[in-house]
Amino acid sequence: MKCNAYEIFFMNFANKTKLDIIYSLREGPLSVLEIAQKIGEEQSKISHNLRKMSECRLLNVEQRGKQRIYSLNRETVIPMLELVEKHVKTCCCAGGCSKLK
Repeated sequence: MKCNAYEIFFMNFANKTKLDIIYSLREGPLSVLEIAQKIGEEQSKISHNLRKMSECRLLNVEQRGKQRIYSLNRETVIPMLELVEKHVKTCCCAGGCSKLK
């Protein structure tokens, strides 16, 4: 059986909701409710996506009372996002990019 870890990993960045979650967490740790409000999605949809992203260790999860607080994996995800941002700004928007987050 072939391992599809790469496919699972990159699906986290190809899905608009998951990408919106990543962008919102770049500003700092947030609860499910805060993420849902910030990106304008249903809390259940956010929870489902957060679970998938946590399974791939893109996120760190901290329990604070009844709340789960999510943050980006500082060791791997944040440096990768910085590299992607550099690539996008220098290579992908040469022809005129209308929007960069």
